[in-house]
Amino acid sequence: MAANNFPTEVDTQKIFGMTEKEMEYRVEFFNKLTHTCFNKCVSTKYREGELYMGENTCIDRCVSKYQQVSNIIGQVLAAERRPT
Repeated sequence: MAANNFPTEVDTQKIFGMTEKEMEYRVEFFNKLTHTCFNKCVSTKYREGELYMGENTCIDRCVSKYQQVSNIIGQVLAAERRPT
C-alpha cells in the first residue's frame, strides 16, 4: 500500500485477482458438492417432484461431511505452508 493508506494500482489489481480466484474456487466447490451429493443421494427413478425424507437426510449429511472434509484439508494445507 502507498504511504497515504490508499491502495496503489498494483495493489488493486492483486486484490481483484485474489477475489476472482476466491469466487472461482467457491463456484467450483459448490458445483462439486452439488454433483457429488446429488449423485450419491438422489434416486435416478424420479417418483415425485420433491425429495423424499431419505434423500433429504442423505443430502444434509453429505453436504455437512463434504464441508468438514474440505475444512480439514484446508487446515492441513495451511499448516504445511507455514514456515517452521
